[in-house]
Amino acid sequence: MNIPPLSQQFVLHFGEMGSRWGINRTVGQIYALLYVAIKPLNADEIGEALSFSRSNVSMGLKELQSWSLVKLIHLPKDRREYFQAPDDIWQIFRTLAVERRKREIDPTLSMLRNALLEKPNGAQDIHAQVRMQQMHEFMEMMTKWLDDIQTMDSDTLVSLMQMGSTVKKLVDMKNRVKQGFKPKASAPRSEKSAE
Repeated sequence: MNIPPLSQQFVLHFGEMGSRWGINRTVGQIYALLYVAIKPLNADEIGEALSFSRSNVSMGLKELQSWSLVKLIHLPKDRREYFQAPDDIWQIFRTLAVERRKREIDPTLSMLRNALLEKPNGAQDIHAQVRMQQMHEFMEMMTKWLDDIQTMDSDTLVSLMQMGSTVKKLVDMKNRVKQGFKPKASAPRSEKSAE
């Protein structure tokens, strides 16, 4: 199986970026290939397209399955397993958010909670706990935000992202209402306009 040049460029780049995102190059390339493939691919097709050994493909697919980033598909009259990336980019985003939370955020929150329960031994510990409390509050807020996103459908997420700076205007308006919105005083009317 030959990869068209445009797809190959994407696959190679994704492999390079993978290491920066905490996945190895092989897994990144396998995922990129499945993402742009026109149809589900089996392990032999993936290995041939990327010039990877069967064992590297197998390990890469297991890693992607552990992240819930590929779907296993069985085709009629074919005993081989085929793999496909989800079609909905927002589903991919939601899946990554859940998996990163389980692997990175939840353990950090747990460590911070335990550290905040410790009795401080001096000024340095007190300062450290204040800073850890700030980080804990921030991470809790982000976790709640990620939870909220999990409940939104893709169209709602697109609308939310497209709002951009409009969100800031809504927050500013909410703050003005909260503080007791007072309309600007209008300029005094002239005698002529009063007549």
